[in-house]
Amino acid sequence: MDMRVFDLFKVGIGPSSSHTVGPMLAARRFLLEAGALDEVAGVRAELYGSLALTGVGHATDKAVLLGLMGETPQHVAPLEVPERLAAVARQGQLALLGTHKVGFDAGRDLLWNKQESLPEHPNGMRFTLTYRDGSTRSRVFYSVGGGFVQAEGEGAEAQGGQLSLPYPFTTMAQLLAHGQASGLSIAQMMRANECVYIDSAQLDAGLDRLWHVMRACIEAGLQTDGQLPGGLNVKRRAAQLWRGVHEAQDILPHDGMHRVSLYAMAVNEENAAGGRIVTAPTNGAAGIIPAVLRYYAEDCKPSDPVAGVRDFLLAASAVGMLCKHNASISGAEIGCQGEVGVACAMAAAGLVAALGGSNEQVENAAEIGIEHHLGMTCDPIGALVQIPCIERNGMGAVKAITAASLALKGDGTHFVSLDEVIETMRQTGFDMQAKYKETSLGGLAVHVVTVNFPAC
Repeated sequence: MDMRVFDLFKVGIGPSSSHTVGPMLAARRFLLEAGALDEVAGVRAELYGSLALTGVGHATDKAVLLGLMGETPQHVAPLEVPERLAAVARQGQLALLGTHKVGFDAGRDLLWNKQESLPEHPNGMRFTLTYRDGSTRSRVFYSVGGGFVQAEGEGAEAQGGQLSLPYPFTTMAQLLAHGQASGLSIAQMMRANECVYIDSAQLDAGLDRLWHVMRACIEAGLQTDGQLPGGLNVKRRAAQLWRGVHEAQDILPHDGMHRVSLYAMAVNEENAAGGRIVTAPTNGAAGIIPAVLRYYAEDCKPSDPVAGVRDFLLAASAVGMLCKHNASISGAEIGCQGEVGVACAMAAAGLVAALGGSNEQVENAAEIGIEHHLGMTCDPIGALVQIPCIERNGMGAVKAITAASLALKGDGTHFVSLDEVIETMRQTGFDMQAKYKETSLGGLAVHVVTVNFPAC
């Protein structure tokens, strides 16, 4: 498959990889592909399906404007975003790619098509440029989960040529067979594949950068009190609970797992606030892998934590790639099993790899992680990545450690394979009613009364 570690793990901003990161990238890509903008008189963005239904709570409108202004998720300054967007509304102008100004009115030029979905994916959007001579240029894009973007008619594998890899795989069975033939671990094979594109030093620098951003995000979440934006008036809890950990007089047996859940919740509170995070593999599930990584680095007392963290991320990426390729990591497509479930599987696999488990134990841990999230719906209250998303990350991190423990205590043999459970996840997701797939039209989203929530 034509997918790399840094496709799956991306530095960006919250609150959503599919509804914030993807639309920002798509809007910018549309303008870059359009070429010269000198004769452009106006721009229009239309959102469809899940993007329209939950876009306000996921900051899709803000992301589209930032993308049209030329910003990228990894470089935009989160603290500057409110004033920049306020200036657009105040001035009635938008600087395309930061250079060419056109008139812009959100009520006229940013349309929410809640009753219509485009054919290739629930997260569809159409961008249109109008030129001074009256001609137009339009293109449809889809945000397919985890910050991945495809243009209309563009297959998942169509974005760039694929080089010949030493260990090609599209199933875990193939990867395990490569391991048996070569004697290499999953992390070592993933490293060899990555080094077709970049050298080992560049790969390590990139992996270290991901861990640096993840650690910083945890720390920010553990230090920040207050209320999350969006109208639900949800209070941030991680910081207060973290202080309670240090103030407690007695250490309880479950305190280690309590800390892990707080790490994950801290990240997802930062995500909900629009902060800097690593998409892992999505924003809605971004707390699980950092939490389990910190557990590994601090509680497991590894002899070489730097190498262990790298192996963790490489092995985790293999599982994420398989889920993305053979099913989906989009909540709008297959529900939260494809976000929290996949992140749990990735974290479980990564932890086993970092702790020196066999390839078969890595596969077993990943399978356990997904199996016990099958059927999980994506039903955010108020269309915000807050309830139940934040707590789900805390629970997913604990379940990942449990899955890793079970796998490490076995010899890698088990009844259900990872490939089989990924296919089950895919079928379950496509059988799931649309109202349970990031539309906020079912589940918790309609059984909890919300107030003060802004309408589109």
